[in-house]
Amino acid sequence: MFEGARSDNAALDALLKDALALHPQRMDLSLARIERLLARLGNPHERLPPVFHVAGTNGKGSTTAFIRACLEASGRRVHAYTSPHLVRFNERIRLAGQLIDDTTLIALMRDVLNLNGGEDITFFELTTAAAFLAFARTPADALVLEVGLGGRLDATNVVKRPAVTGIAQLGLDHQQFLGDTILGIAAEKAGIAKPGVPLVLSRYPKTVTARVGEVAGPIGAKLIVRGLDWDAAHYEGQLHYRDTSLKVALPLPRLQGSHQLDNAGLAVAMLRHQNALPMPDSAFRAGMGWAEWPARLQKLDRGPLTGVLPAGAEVWLDGGHNPGAGRVIADAFRSHNLAERPFHLVLGMLAAKDAGGFLKPFAGRATAVYTVPVAGHESHDPAALAAIAKDAGLPGIATAGVADALAQIARGADRARPPVVLIAGSLYLAGEVLTANGYQPS
Repeated sequence: MFEGARSDNAALDALLKDALALHPQRMDLSLARIERLLARLGNPHERLPPVFHVAGTNGKGSTTAFIRACLEASGRRVHAYTSPHLVRFNERIRLAGQLIDDTTLIALMRDVLNLNGGEDITFFELTTAAAFLAFARTPADALVLEVGLGGRLDATNVVKRPAVTGIAQLGLDHQQFLGDTILGIAAEKAGIAKPGVPLVLSRYPKTVTARVGEVAGPIGAKLIVRGLDWDAAHYEGQLHYRDTSLKVALPLPRLQGSHQLDNAGLAVAMLRHQNALPMPDSAFRAGMGWAEWPARLQKLDRGPLTGVLPAGAEVWLDGGHNPGAGRVIADAFRSHNLAERPFHLVLGMLAAKDAGGFLKPFAGRATAVYTVPVAGHESHDPAALAAIAKDAGLPGIATAGVADALAQIARGADRARPPVVLIAGSLYLAGEVLTANGYQPS
Protein backbone atom coordinates (compact mmCIF):
# COMPACT_ATOMS: atom_id res chain seq x y z
CA MET A 1 0.00 0.00 0.00
CA PHE A 2 1.10 3.58 -0.68
CA GLU A 3 1.38 4.56 2.99
CA GLY A 4 1.92 1.12 4.48
CA ALA A 5 -0.97 1.83 6.86
CA ARG A 6 -2.42 -1.13 8.69
CA SER A 7 -3.70 -2.05 12.13
CA ASP A 8 -4.21 -5.19 14.18
CA ASN A 9 -7.63 -3.75 15.06
CA ALA A 10 -9.95 -5.03 12.32
CA ALA A 11 -12.29 -2.02 12.44
CA LEU A 12 -9.44 0.49 12.25
CA ASP A 13 -7.68 -1.51 9.55
CA ALA A 14 -10.82 -1.41 7.40
CA LEU A 15 -11.11 2.37 7.82
CA LEU A 16 -7.45 2.89 6.88
CA LYS A 17 -8.00 0.82 3.75
CA ASP A 18 -11.09 2.92 2.92
CA ALA A 19 -8.97 6.05 3.28
CA LEU A 20 -6.24 4.68 1.03
CA ALA A 21 -8.82 3.82 -1.64
CA LEU A 22 -9.72 7.51 -2.01
CA HIS A 23 -6.21 8.48 -3.11
CA PRO A 24 -6.37 10.40 -6.43
CA GLN A 25 -5.28 8.51 -9.54
CA ARG A 26 -2.98 11.39 -10.43
CA MET A 27 -0.95 12.83 -7.56
CA ASP A 28 -0.88 16.61 -7.45
CA LEU A 29 0.11 18.65 -4.43
CA SER A 30 -2.71 20.99 -3.46
CA LEU A 31 -4.41 22.44 -0.39
CA ALA A 32 -7.86 22.51 -2.01
CA ARG A 33 -8.89 18.98 -0.99
CA ILE A 34 -7.97 19.30 2.69
CA GLU A 35 -9.41 22.82 2.91
CA ARG A 36 -12.70 21.47 1.55
CA LEU A 37 -12.78 18.69 4.12
CA LEU A 38 -11.73 20.90 7.02
CA ALA A 39 -14.54 23.32 6.17
CA ARG A 40 -17.03 20.45 6.42
CA LEU A 41 -15.50 19.53 9.80
CA GLY A 42 -15.95 23.06 11.14
CA ASN A 43 -12.33 24.20 10.54
CA PRO A 44 -10.71 22.48 13.52
CA HIS A 45 -7.28 23.74 12.37
CA GLU A 46 -8.38 27.20 13.52
CA ARG A 47 -8.88 25.98 17.11
CA LEU A 48 -5.44 24.60 17.91
CA PRO A 49 -3.02 25.42 20.75
CA PRO A 50 0.24 27.21 19.79
CA VAL A 51 1.75 25.38 16.81
CA PHE A 52 5.45 24.61 16.29
CA HIS A 53 5.69 23.84 12.55
CA VAL A 54 8.82 22.05 11.26
CA ALA A 55 9.88 21.35 7.66
CA GLY A 56 13.12 19.99 6.18
CA THR A 57 14.55 17.17 4.09
CA ASN A 58 16.45 15.51 6.93
CA GLY A 59 16.15 16.05 10.66
CA LYS A 60 12.65 17.46 10.92
CA GLY A 61 11.37 14.45 12.83
CA SER A 62 14.24 14.58 15.32
CA THR A 63 13.73 18.33 15.70
CA THR A 64 10.07 17.76 16.57
CA ALA A 65 11.17 15.16 19.15
CA PHE A 66 13.48 17.67 20.82
CA ILE A 67 10.80 20.39 20.81
CA ARG A 68 8.26 18.04 22.35
CA ALA A 69 10.73 16.83 24.99
CA CYS A 70 11.63 20.39 26.02
CA LEU A 71 7.97 21.46 26.16
CA GLU A 72 7.05 18.43 28.25
CA ALA A 73 10.03 19.05 30.52
CA SER A 74 8.57 22.51 31.17
CA GLY A 75 5.35 20.87 32.38
CA ARG A 76 3.28 21.42 29.21
CA ARG A 77 0.81 18.98 27.68
CA VAL A 78 1.82 18.52 24.08
CA HIS A 79 0.06 17.26 20.97
CA ALA A 80 2.29 15.94 18.17
CA TYR A 81 1.70 15.02 14.54
CA THR A 82 4.49 13.18 12.73
CA SER A 83 4.90 10.82 9.78
CA PRO A 84 5.38 8.18 8.68
CA HIS A 85 4.73 5.72 11.49
CA LEU A 86 7.04 2.79 12.13
CA VAL A 87 4.92 0.02 13.70
CA ARG A 88 1.39 1.36 14.29
CA PHE A 89 -0.46 4.16 12.54
CA ASN A 90 -1.37 5.56 15.99
CA GLU A 91 2.25 6.75 16.36
CA ARG A 92 1.43 9.67 14.05
CA ILE A 93 -1.04 11.31 16.45
CA ARG A 94 -0.09 12.04 20.05
CA LEU A 95 -2.82 13.65 22.17
CA ALA A 96 -1.59 15.63 25.20
CA GLY A 97 1.44 13.33 25.44
CA GLN A 98 -0.24 9.98 24.76
CA LEU A 99 -0.53 8.00 21.54
CA ILE A 100 -4.09 8.14 20.26
CA ASP A 101 -6.05 5.01 21.19
CA ASP A 102 -7.87 2.82 18.67
CA THR A 103 -11.37 3.74 19.90
CA THR A 104 -10.77 7.48 19.48
CA LEU A 105 -9.04 7.01 16.13
CA ILE A 106 -11.85 4.81 14.78
CA ALA A 107 -14.44 7.47 15.65
CA LEU A 108 -12.34 10.19 14.01
CA MET A 109 -11.75 8.21 10.83
CA ARG A 110 -15.47 7.49 10.52
CA ASP A 111 -16.24 11.20 10.93
CA VAL A 112 -13.78 12.37 8.29
CA LEU A 113 -14.65 9.62 5.82
CA ASN A 114 -18.35 10.34 6.13
CA LEU A 115 -17.95 14.08 5.69
CA ASN A 116 -15.51 13.63 2.80
CA GLY A 117 -18.34 11.85 0.99
CA GLY A 118 -16.20 9.60 -1.19
CA GLU A 119 -14.40 12.47 -2.96
CA ASP A 120 -10.78 12.10 -4.04
CA ILE A 121 -8.34 12.96 -1.28
CA THR A 122 -4.88 11.71 -0.39
CA PHE A 123 -4.42 9.44 2.58
CA PHE A 124 -2.16 12.02 4.25
CA GLU A 125 -4.67 14.82 3.71
CA LEU A 126 -7.52 12.81 5.16
CA THR A 127 -5.55 11.64 8.20
CA THR A 128 -4.19 15.15 8.76
CA ALA A 129 -7.80 16.40 8.91
CA ALA A 130 -8.57 13.65 11.44
CA ALA A 131 -5.55 14.69 13.52
CA PHE A 132 -6.59 18.35 13.52
CA LEU A 133 -10.07 17.32 14.67
CA ALA A 134 -8.55 15.31 17.52
CA PHE A 135 -6.24 18.17 18.51
CA ALA A 136 -9.10 20.68 18.53
CA ARG A 137 -11.22 18.42 20.78
CA THR A 138 -8.50 17.60 23.33
CA PRO A 139 -7.03 20.33 25.59
CA ALA A 140 -3.26 20.83 25.37
CA ASP A 141 -0.70 23.61 25.67
CA ALA A 142 1.09 23.13 22.34
CA LEU A 143 1.09 21.23 19.05
CA VAL A 144 4.34 20.08 17.44
CA LEU A 145 3.53 19.69 13.75
CA GLU A 146 5.85 17.96 11.27
CA VAL A 147 5.49 18.69 7.56
CA GLY A 148 4.80 15.57 5.54
CA LEU A 149 6.18 16.50 2.10
CA GLY A 150 7.69 19.80 0.99
CA GLY A 151 6.00 22.66 2.77
CA ARG A 152 4.13 25.12 0.57
CA LEU A 153 1.46 22.64 -0.54
CA ASP A 154 1.72 20.16 2.32
CA ALA A 155 -1.55 19.37 4.08
CA THR A 156 -0.17 20.70 7.38
CA ASN A 157 0.33 24.14 5.83
CA VAL A 158 -3.32 25.11 6.31
CA VAL A 159 -2.39 26.39 9.80
CA LYS A 160 -2.49 30.14 9.33
CA ARG A 161 -0.76 31.49 12.43
CA PRO A 162 1.73 29.12 14.07
CA ALA A 163 3.76 30.28 17.05
CA VAL A 164 7.00 29.59 15.16
CA THR A 165 8.19 27.77 12.05
CA GLY A 166 11.53 26.13 11.36
CA ILE A 167 13.42 24.38 8.57
CA ALA A 168 15.87 21.58 9.36
CA GLN A 169 18.55 20.34 6.98
CA LEU A 170 17.89 20.53 3.25
CA GLY A 171 18.80 18.09 0.49
CA LEU A 172 17.53 16.40 -2.64
CA ASP A 173 14.55 14.12 -2.02
CA HIS A 174 11.07 13.67 -3.51
CA GLN A 175 12.31 15.39 -6.66
CA GLN A 176 9.26 14.19 -8.60
CA PHE A 177 7.16 16.55 -6.49
CA LEU A 178 9.54 19.24 -5.26
CA GLY A 179 11.96 19.75 -8.14
CA ASP A 180 15.47 18.51 -8.79
CA THR A 181 17.52 21.46 -7.51
CA ILE A 182 18.36 22.36 -3.93
CA LEU A 183 17.18 25.93 -4.54
CA GLY A 184 13.80 24.72 -5.78
CA ILE A 185 13.42 22.44 -2.77
CA ALA A 186 14.44 25.27 -0.43
CA ALA A 187 11.71 27.45 -1.93
CA GLU A 188 9.09 24.74 -1.36
CA LYS A 189 10.14 24.25 2.27
CA ALA A 190 10.10 28.02 2.80
CA GLY A 191 6.42 27.95 1.86
CA ILE A 192 5.55 27.29 5.52
CA ALA A 193 6.54 30.90 6.32
CA LYS A 194 3.74 33.10 7.62
CA PRO A 195 3.43 36.90 8.02
CA GLY A 196 4.88 38.09 11.31
CA VAL A 197 5.85 34.56 12.40
CA PRO A 198 9.51 33.68 13.15
CA LEU A 199 11.06 31.28 10.62
CA VAL A 200 14.14 29.69 12.19
CA LEU A 201 16.75 28.39 9.76
CA SER A 202 19.52 25.82 10.06
CA ARG A 203 22.92 26.43 8.46
CA TYR A 204 22.85 26.30 4.66
CA PRO A 205 25.04 27.60 1.84
CA LYS A 206 24.51 31.33 1.30
CA THR A 207 22.63 30.79 -1.96
CA VAL A 208 20.14 28.48 -0.21
CA THR A 209 19.58 30.89 2.68
CA ALA A 210 19.06 33.66 0.15
CA ARG A 211 16.46 31.61 -1.72
CA VAL A 212 14.55 30.95 1.50
CA GLY A 213 14.66 34.69 2.17
CA GLU A 214 13.30 35.46 -1.30
CA VAL A 215 10.22 33.38 -0.48
CA ALA A 216 9.72 34.21 3.19
CA GLY A 217 10.82 37.84 3.26
CA PRO A 218 8.18 39.39 0.99
CA ILE A 219 5.32 37.89 3.00
CA GLY A 220 6.65 39.38 6.22
CA ALA A 221 8.08 36.33 7.99
CA LYS A 222 10.77 37.05 10.57
CA LEU A 223 13.89 35.18 9.42
CA ILE A 224 16.04 33.83 12.28
CA VAL A 225 19.30 32.75 10.63
CA ARG A 226 21.84 30.40 12.14
CA GLY A 227 25.23 32.07 12.41
CA LEU A 228 23.64 35.50 12.68
CA ASP A 229 20.72 35.29 15.11
CA TRP A 230 21.56 32.02 16.82
CA ASP A 231 24.14 29.25 16.84
CA ALA A 232 25.07 26.02 18.59
CA ALA A 233 28.41 24.25 18.92
CA HIS A 234 29.82 21.15 20.58
CA TYR A 235 32.86 21.61 22.77
CA GLU A 236 34.03 20.64 26.27
CA GLY A 237 31.53 17.77 26.26
CA GLN A 238 28.48 20.03 26.02
CA LEU A 239 26.18 21.64 23.46
CA HIS A 240 26.68 25.39 23.72
CA TYR A 241 23.69 27.39 22.46
CA ARG A 242 23.63 31.15 22.03
CA ASP A 243 21.39 33.83 20.60
CA THR A 244 21.18 37.60 21.05
CA SER A 245 20.03 37.34 24.68
CA LEU A 246 21.08 33.89 25.95
CA LYS A 247 24.15 31.72 26.27
CA VAL A 248 23.59 28.31 27.81
CA ALA A 249 25.57 25.04 28.06
CA LEU A 250 23.38 21.97 27.59
CA PRO A 251 24.04 18.24 28.01
CA LEU A 252 24.77 16.41 24.79
CA PRO A 253 21.60 14.97 23.21
CA ARG A 254 20.58 11.41 23.99
CA LEU A 255 20.01 10.83 20.26
CA GLN A 256 23.14 9.53 18.54
CA GLY A 257 25.13 11.27 15.80
CA SER A 258 26.69 14.70 15.39
CA HIS A 259 23.78 15.74 13.16
CA GLN A 260 21.53 15.54 16.22
CA LEU A 261 23.46 18.47 17.69
CA ASP A 262 22.16 20.54 14.79
CA ASN A 263 18.60 19.29 15.25
CA ALA A 264 18.71 19.94 18.99
CA GLY A 265 20.08 23.43 18.39
CA LEU A 266 17.28 24.19 15.92
CA ALA A 267 14.69 22.98 18.42
CA VAL A 268 16.07 25.25 21.14
CA ALA A 269 16.22 28.19 18.71
CA MET A 270 12.58 27.67 17.73
CA LEU A 271 11.50 27.54 21.36
CA ARG A 272 13.58 30.63 22.15
CA HIS A 273 12.14 32.70 19.28
CA GLN A 274 8.44 32.19 20.00
CA ASN A 275 6.38 34.19 22.47
CA ALA A 276 3.41 31.90 23.13
CA LEU A 277 5.00 29.76 25.85
CA PRO A 278 7.83 31.03 28.10
CA MET A 279 10.57 28.42 28.48
CA PRO A 280 12.98 28.01 31.41
CA ASP A 281 16.58 27.03 30.65
CA SER A 282 16.08 23.91 32.78
CA ALA A 283 13.59 22.57 30.19
CA PHE A 284 16.25 22.74 27.48
CA ARG A 285 18.68 20.80 29.66
CA ALA A 286 16.12 18.12 30.47
CA GLY A 287 14.87 17.92 26.87
CA MET A 288 18.30 16.89 25.58
CA GLY A 289 18.06 13.67 27.58
CA TRP A 290 14.32 13.11 27.28
CA ALA A 291 14.03 13.17 23.50
CA GLU A 292 13.39 9.81 21.87
CA TRP A 293 13.04 9.17 18.14
CA PRO A 294 13.11 5.51 17.04
CA ALA A 295 14.94 4.40 13.89
CA ARG A 296 17.32 7.35 13.94
CA LEU A 297 20.67 5.76 14.77
CA GLN A 298 18.84 3.57 17.25
CA LYS A 299 20.87 0.79 18.85
CA LEU A 300 18.62 -2.27 18.89
CA ASP A 301 18.26 -4.50 21.90
CA ARG A 302 18.80 -8.21 21.53
CA GLY A 303 15.48 -9.64 20.37
CA PRO A 304 13.83 -12.21 18.10
CA LEU A 305 15.45 -10.69 14.99
CA THR A 306 18.86 -9.59 16.27
CA GLY A 307 19.42 -12.54 18.61
CA VAL A 308 20.89 -14.62 15.78
CA LEU A 309 24.11 -12.57 15.94
CA PRO A 310 26.95 -13.51 18.33
CA ALA A 311 27.32 -11.89 21.74
CA GLY A 312 28.91 -8.46 21.53
CA ALA A 313 27.49 -7.68 18.10
CA GLU A 314 25.96 -4.22 17.64
CA VAL A 315 22.88 -3.65 15.49
CA TRP A 316 21.92 -0.10 14.58
CA LEU A 317 18.79 1.05 12.77
CA ASP A 318 18.24 4.22 10.75
CA GLY A 319 15.48 5.14 8.32
CA GLY A 320 17.71 7.50 6.32
CA HIS A 321 17.10 7.18 2.59
CA ASN A 322 18.82 9.99 0.65
CA PRO A 323 22.41 11.11 0.00
CA GLY A 324 22.36 13.68 2.81
CA ALA A 325 21.25 11.03 5.28
CA GLY A 326 23.93 8.67 3.98
CA ARG A 327 26.62 11.25 4.74
CA VAL A 328 25.54 11.94 8.32
CA ILE A 329 24.97 8.25 9.11
CA ALA A 330 28.39 7.28 7.74
CA ASP A 331 29.99 10.12 9.72
CA ALA A 332 28.32 8.86 12.90
CA PHE A 333 30.25 5.60 12.61
CA ARG A 334 33.64 7.32 12.52
CA SER A 335 33.74 6.98 16.30
CA HIS A 336 33.52 3.19 16.00
CA ASN A 337 36.79 1.32 15.68
CA LEU A 338 35.70 -0.32 12.45
CA ALA A 339 39.25 -1.26 11.53
CA GLU A 340 39.04 -3.86 14.30
CA ARG A 341 35.49 -5.15 13.60
CA PRO A 342 33.52 -5.99 10.45
CA PHE A 343 30.95 -3.34 9.53
CA HIS A 344 27.99 -4.70 7.55
CA LEU A 345 25.26 -2.63 5.96
CA VAL A 346 21.80 -4.17 5.45
CA LEU A 347 20.04 -1.96 2.91
CA GLY A 348 16.53 -1.74 1.47
CA MET A 349 15.33 1.34 -0.42
CA LEU A 350 12.24 2.48 -2.27
CA ALA A 351 12.65 2.44 -6.04
CA ALA A 352 12.52 6.25 -6.39
CA LYS A 353 15.45 6.79 -4.02
CA ASP A 354 19.07 7.48 -5.03
CA ALA A 355 20.72 4.33 -3.74
CA GLY A 356 24.12 5.16 -5.23
CA GLY A 357 24.13 8.57 -3.60
CA PHE A 358 23.21 7.05 -0.24
CA LEU A 359 25.96 4.41 -0.47
CA LYS A 360 28.77 6.65 -1.67
CA PRO A 361 29.88 7.80 1.83
CA PHE A 362 30.23 4.16 2.94
CA ALA A 363 32.74 3.28 0.19
CA GLY A 364 35.91 1.82 1.67
CA ARG A 365 34.34 1.61 5.11
CA ALA A 366 31.67 -1.13 4.98
CA THR A 367 32.76 -4.76 4.81
CA ALA A 368 29.72 -5.73 2.71
CA VAL A 369 26.24 -4.53 1.76
CA TYR A 370 23.41 -7.06 2.14
CA THR A 371 20.47 -5.86 0.05
CA VAL A 372 16.84 -6.57 0.92
CA PRO A 373 13.36 -5.76 -0.44
CA VAL A 374 11.00 -3.38 1.38
CA ALA A 375 7.85 -5.42 1.91
CA GLY A 376 4.62 -3.92 0.60
CA HIS A 377 6.34 -1.13 -1.33
CA GLU A 378 7.86 -0.61 -4.75
CA SER A 379 11.52 -0.95 -3.86
CA HIS A 380 14.87 -1.56 -5.50
CA ASP A 381 15.22 -5.22 -6.44
CA PRO A 382 17.89 -6.72 -4.14
CA ALA A 383 19.97 -7.96 -7.07
CA ALA A 384 19.88 -4.54 -8.76
CA LEU A 385 20.66 -2.84 -5.45
CA ALA A 386 23.62 -5.18 -4.94
CA ALA A 387 24.89 -4.11 -8.37
CA ILE A 388 24.57 -0.45 -7.36
CA ALA A 389 26.60 -1.23 -4.23
CA LYS A 390 29.32 -2.82 -6.35
CA ASP A 391 29.36 0.26 -8.60
CA ALA A 392 29.93 2.32 -5.43
CA GLY A 393 32.94 0.15 -4.57
CA LEU A 394 31.20 -2.02 -1.98
CA PRO A 395 30.69 -5.81 -2.04
CA GLY A 396 26.97 -6.32 -2.65
CA ILE A 397 25.05 -9.47 -1.66
CA ALA A 398 21.35 -9.86 -2.52
CA THR A 399 19.25 -11.52 0.18
CA ALA A 400 15.61 -12.45 0.73
CA GLY A 401 15.12 -10.08 3.68
CA VAL A 402 16.60 -8.72 6.88
CA ALA A 403 16.36 -12.04 8.75
CA ASP A 404 18.20 -13.78 5.89
CA ALA A 405 20.85 -11.04 5.79
CA LEU A 406 21.49 -11.25 9.54
CA ALA A 407 21.64 -15.04 9.37
CA GLN A 408 24.30 -14.83 6.64
CA ILE A 409 26.28 -12.28 8.68
CA ALA A 410 26.01 -14.53 11.74
CA ARG A 411 27.29 -17.58 9.84
CA GLY A 412 30.42 -15.73 8.80
CA ALA A 413 31.00 -13.91 12.09
CA ASP A 414 34.17 -14.24 14.15
CA ARG A 415 33.10 -14.37 17.80
CA ALA A 416 36.37 -12.72 18.80
CA ARG A 417 35.51 -9.78 16.54
CA PRO A 418 31.68 -9.47 16.70
CA PRO A 419 30.27 -7.43 13.84
CA VAL A 420 28.70 -3.98 13.76
CA VAL A 421 25.55 -4.02 11.61
CA LEU A 422 23.64 -1.03 10.29
CA ILE A 423 20.13 -1.57 8.86
CA ALA A 424 19.11 1.44 6.80
CA GLY A 425 17.52 2.87 3.67
CA SER A 426 13.81 3.21 4.48
CA LEU A 427 11.55 4.13 7.37
CA TYR A 428 9.16 1.46 6.12
CA LEU A 429 11.96 -1.10 6.39
CA ALA A 430 12.77 0.26 9.85
CA GLY A 431 9.20 -0.35 10.94
CA GLU A 432 9.38 -3.90 9.64
CA VAL A 433 12.60 -4.46 11.63
CA LEU A 434 11.22 -2.99 14.86
CA THR A 435 8.10 -5.14 14.59
CA ALA A 436 10.11 -8.30 13.98
CA ASN A 437 12.37 -7.50 16.95
CA GLY A 438 9.44 -7.04 19.35
CA TYR A 439 9.42 -3.24 19.67
CA GLN A 440 6.18 -1.62 20.85
CA PRO A 441 5.72 2.16 20.50
CA SER A 442 4.50 4.09 23.52
